[in-house]
Amino acid sequence: MRATLIIGSQWGDEGKGKVIDFLSAKADYVVRFHGGNNAGHTVINKYGTFPLHLVPSGIFSKATACITNGTVLDLEVLTQEIAMLEKAGIKLKNRLFISPRCHIIMPYHKILDGLYEKAKGNGKTGTTGRGIGPVYADKVSYNGIRLFDLMDKKQFAEKLTAQLSIKNKIITALSDNEKLFPYKNHPRVKNKIMATISHQPLDQKEIEDALFGIFEKIKPFIKEPHPTLLQAAKQNKPILFEGAQGVFLDNDWGTYPFVTASTVLTGGINQGASIPANGISEVLGVVKAYTTRVGEGPFPTELFDKDGEELRKEGAEFGTTTGRPRRCGWFDAELVKFACELNGFTSMTITKLDVLDTFKTIKICIGYTYRDKPVRYYDGDAVFLSKVKPVYKTVSGWQKSTRGITKFEKLPINAQRYIKELEKLVGVKTSLISTGPEREAIIVR
Repeated sequence: MRATLIIGSQWGDEGKGKVIDFLSAKADYVVRFHGGNNAGHTVINKYGTFPLHLVPSGIFSKATACITNGTVLDLEVLTQEIAMLEKAGIKLKNRLFISPRCHIIMPYHKILDGLYEKAKGNGKTGTTGRGIGPVYADKVSYNGIRLFDLMDKKQFAEKLTAQLSIKNKIITALSDNEKLFPYKNHPRVKNKIMATISHQPLDQKEIEDALFGIFEKIKPFIKEPHPTLLQAAKQNKPILFEGAQGVFLDNDWGTYPFVTASTVLTGGINQGASIPANGISEVLGVVKAYTTRVGEGPFPTELFDKDGEELRKEGAEFGTTTGRPRRCGWFDAELVKFACELNGFTSMTITKLDVLDTFKTIKICIGYTYRDKPVRYYDGDAVFLSKVKPVYKTVSGWQKSTRGITKFEKLPINAQRYIKELEKLVGVKTSLISTGPEREAIIVR
């Protein structure tokens, strides 16, 4: 089986979209297998610039794109992406398959997401507010609604009635003060149903009318991908799996509770796409040449000085999904080394090397100490990680442009040394180096 997994190795936003877009040229299938529209991949190619949240980033190649059962769907976002791609001339008919087992993000999931965050006060998790946590909670507590259910209006109505009898009580209880829900007037919330936050109960007919109207637009693409992917695997066809978030947002091994609701790791492919994890031949860990994070949670190498501001400015570090400014810091080799151990990386891709072009000196975190003793990432929880001190190694910058370079030997010598130092610290070789946002700005080693 010629299957490659592209997995983010920090806290997301590593540049997976570009890497997937580049590698998909040689793939027959590209697969999105977990997460929802809380993830965002920006792809820049000859067709234009595309912020994608659900449709696989490899859709621009000849490959067949699959959204498998582990993914949760905001149907409004999905239809918007389909319309955007078709407008750009991308053919989707018989090229986009969506599993009917995908769970649906309902209006009440978004409302509850906001209410739960507000109720936590200063202890908020920093979610995207898109209902991801609540829909996964419903999935594992047998309260979920899937695409399968929309195929039978009677079945859907019965399930929705049961859920509204539960959810409306919770919403009413938590919505005594309308200010609890911060997304009512958010400029990105356009759909009337999705913006409903009143403590008045949600109306079943209104939800049904809205969802069935949207459902008709995606109905032609609903087809279980399992037999297609199984046959492709037997025929040894190249399959590319798209990781949606970074390793340290994994629900178990990330900085809990500042994580996502799904399994991000290599083994998640079995649960989320019905493909055995031992069938993965390559695991490509994508890392930035520095580190960023959006939202709450520990960040040992975070910078609060002019270096951090320069990284944010030069790297245009604002979230594809949320638009929020990203927190920036130096490369954390301890973090990425553990991601490598956890997922079995066969190689590493380093992105945004060109963002470091202006720095005279660059720091690399080579480990942590806690109360003056060396510790590893896995020695504690999020509270522990918020107290560790990074141990830095300082290296010389190159202060020359690397933008658009496509040959390793053409890089400034200090840039080459920086790459080799990261390889040494993480314990895996680098197969790709991105030197700009364009598809062509990449070094293949």
